[in-house]
Amino acid sequence: MAYFILKNFLLGPILKALFRPWVRGMENIPTTGPVILASNHLSFSDSIFLPLQARRPVVFLAKSEYFTGKGIKGALSRWFFKSTGQLPIDRSGGKASEASLNTGLRVLSQGQVLGIYPEGTRSPDGRLFRGRTGIARMALESKVPVIPVAMIDTEKVQPIGRKLPRIRRIGIIVGKPLDFSRFDGMEGDRVILRAVTDEIMYELMKLSGQEYVDTYASTLKEKRARTR
Repeated sequence: MAYFILKNFLLGPILKALFRPWVRGMENIPTTGPVILASNHLSFSDSIFLPLQARRPVVFLAKSEYFTGKGIKGALSRWFFKSTGQLPIDRSGGKASEASLNTGLRVLSQGQVLGIYPEGTRSPDGRLFRGRTGIARMALESKVPVIPVAMIDTEKVQPIGRKLPRIRRIGIIVGKPLDFSRFDGMEGDRVILRAVTDEIMYELMKLSGQEYVDTYASTLKEKRARTR
């Protein structure tokens, strides 16, 4: 109920009026059944625009920091993510990654739409970076289709480090579902997981028009942090 009110009567109409989002391919999201939405990640606002524009509620595995922020921004972030059913996850790796995987599988087993950013973090410079294989393992274990989603120009609305968004138009392109049933039973094969992930990233590159970089976004961020 909170999601319905937020989308149709509160935040949704305001964002549509201000940012005038254009959307293509939203009919590619099925009206029922579990599915994974694999999106590029340019801005914090991706996690706001996509759920509010999607045909169905989208459960994102959001980093735990979105639920623990301080001040007005932290309170608003916490309210939004809780209202739209987003789930906090620990992205520190190891056992935390396994817990995140199990959380995602539980969402899918309930027939819901699960949103994932395969890059694992926001792009530091607007390019598309190498995907993490967790999405491939989740897709193969759950046996559900993956739908690529390209967010367009959201980094211009709210670049990393900017607290208040700029008012400008953004776009969302939803691609055709990707079927990986040919790899059933191979979720333990690292080569297959990488191949599936790379196929997803290739589709995202085609939809978004971004330059692709075959390295992890987090690696670039770490290198930049060391040189400061």
